[in-house]
Amino acid sequence: MPVATINSFEQFQNLINGDKPIVIDLWATWCGPCRFISPIFEKMSDDARFGNVGFYKVDVDEQERIAQEVGVRAMPTFAVFYKGEKVDELVGANQGGLDALLVKAAAL
Repeated sequence: MPVATINSFEQFQNLINGDKPIVIDLWATWCGPCRFISPIFEKMSDDARFGNVGFYKVDVDEQERIAQEVGVRAMPTFAVFYKGEKVDELVGANQGGLDALLVKAAAL
């Protein structure tokens, strides 16, 4: 499943309140670690282990309200939402940590 971009706060609200887990990559164009991990996140979205997980991206400079709502303090931040609740997050471009975060999300 390709990674989709969240383009509005309303879209964000609808997605996080859905009945399947979603992982959001909160990133910025000027962030070097974000550019490093982004292709890895994209590749993981095709991994069959995570077939029940929705993969999304948010540019924090374009969607400041979403970044504020999620509580982003550094980039990249990967946030897991399930049924309206933020259930987990990972800060930083850590491939092993991202894989573990996605395994947990897929188990929801």
